[in-house]
Amino acid sequence: MENASSKDYTKEETEFAIFCIENVALHLKVDASVVYHIFAQKSDILDSYIIPCYDVLHTQGKEYIVNDLIDLMQEKGVAL
Repeated sequence: MENASSKDYTKEETEFAIFCIENVALHLKVDASVVYHIFAQKSDILDSYIIPCYDVLHTQGKEYIVNDLIDLMQEKGVAL
């Protein structure tokens, strides 16, 4: 039986998640670990949005993705 908390991301999804985390961190001028904590632990943005929407999101430009994720953080009420 598979552990429910294990994550099986493809290489592309993992690279895209890292891209998102690093670029949001650069935009907000914080360490990437802070953004990872927000996306993966303080909210469900990583597992409920970034990974499931990879196919659509990865076709967008960096500025769009960063702004979209920051807007989503605000909608979910998560802050730095």
